[in-house]
Amino acid sequence: MLEKLFGLKAANTTVRTEFLAGITTFAAMAYILAVNPAILSNAGMPVPALITVTGIAAALGCFLMAVMTNYPIAQAPGMGTNSYFAFVICIGSGLPWQTALALTFWNGIIFLILSVTGLRSKLAESLPNGVKIGIQCGIGFFIAFIGLKSVGIVIAHEATLVSIGDLKAPASLMVMGGLAFMTFLTIRKVSGALLITILGLTLIGLIIPSQGAMVTSVPDGIVSLPSGISETFLKLDILYPIKHFPEIADVLITLLLLDLFDSIGTLVGLSRRANLVRKDGSMPKMGKALTADAVATVAGSLFGTSTTTSYIESAAGIESGGRTGLTSVVTGLCFLVALIFTPIILIVPAAATAPALVMVGAFMAQGLKELKFDDLSEVVPAFITMLMIPLTFSITEGIGLGLTLYSLILLLSGRAKEAPVLSYAISIVFVIYYAFL
Repeated sequence: MLEKLFGLKAANTTVRTEFLAGITTFAAMAYILAVNPAILSNAGMPVPALITVTGIAAALGCFLMAVMTNYPIAQAPGMGTNSYFAFVICIGSGLPWQTALALTFWNGIIFLILSVTGLRSKLAESLPNGVKIGIQCGIGFFIAFIGLKSVGIVIAHEATLVSIGDLKAPASLMVMGGLAFMTFLTIRKVSGALLITILGLTLIGLIIPSQGAMVTSVPDGIVSLPSGISETFLKLDILYPIKHFPEIADVLITLLLLDLFDSIGTLVGLSRRANLVRKDGSMPKMGKALTADAVATVAGSLFGTSTTTSYIESAAGIESGGRTGLTSVVTGLCFLVALIFTPIILIVPAAATAPALVMVGAFMAQGLKELKFDDLSEVVPAFITMLMIPLTFSITEGIGLGLTLYSLILLLSGRAKEAPVLSYAISIVFVIYYAFL
């Protein structure tokens, strides 16, 4: 049955490989069960309900991606857009969270229309090869940076912005040792190398003290019943954006741009790494993937959470061998199971997942070998794209700056016809975005 549904042999994979890959992806992104509620609670939303809603939205997003595309790409409420939801829309603009959910809903509806009509796919295909490579590598650097920052190996610095942390700290030593062990297992082609290391480091963290406590926290229990979602389900003020469009137009447009290019960038980067692209670099099921993304966003807003989108941590499962939608199904099931075993799931420390994120970053950066280094019109936009994604903590900013620079270079070089008209149109949109929004 699984072979018929997911075409495992054609994808050169097995049930065991897909199962391990799905768990690995979940382990890398399970933090969202705690982080998303913590961020959205700043908007006044109830945390217990948000934990349940986050798990449901993630599971639904994973299932949609599996059914509609057969891709090993997981979805969940997105980091970045949840911060925009809480701190910009609700706190900054003074709008209630019910209105923010309505903005998320209409954002998803607009994207669904763009996806079904094929315009969203054309936007993705209009990105030049150099920018696509820059996206893949930039996401790799972004993931690695997040991993190192999460354990204090990279820290903030007033003068230099970032600096080296305490490498003698137990968590830092665990990350470096875990990365070496994970690399060794990968070189030896051990199945589930990333997951084995994550589980091993979690257990080691139970016996290693750090600042008066163990790296891995001892759970309060094993099982916890999921909270109800009646406080958030269908609580969106669905007509507010229509009645007050002039007042919230700038907020909605910014949300659209953030979600549009974050999702496109993530899908482009992950599909390139998983060899899901054609020889010309295009993604055969981009339209369906973006449709799954849009439907998940609409459904998530109805349940009561911010934009649901594809996760860059899916790269962890891809590097573990995940090649079909079965990986996404397993990840989605893990999210549902986690709602019952939340105390166990949440004990996995950052020190256990950070090596996997750094390792994934290294794999993603291998896309550099595809760059035509003798063509600066490709190299420079790619370089700016991959540089700005981690430095601005935004895939959208990397795409915007890289694509705008690419368009300008071609215009100045008298090679304007080499890029599709849509590339220039997107560049103009970003210029307007930076100038006025």
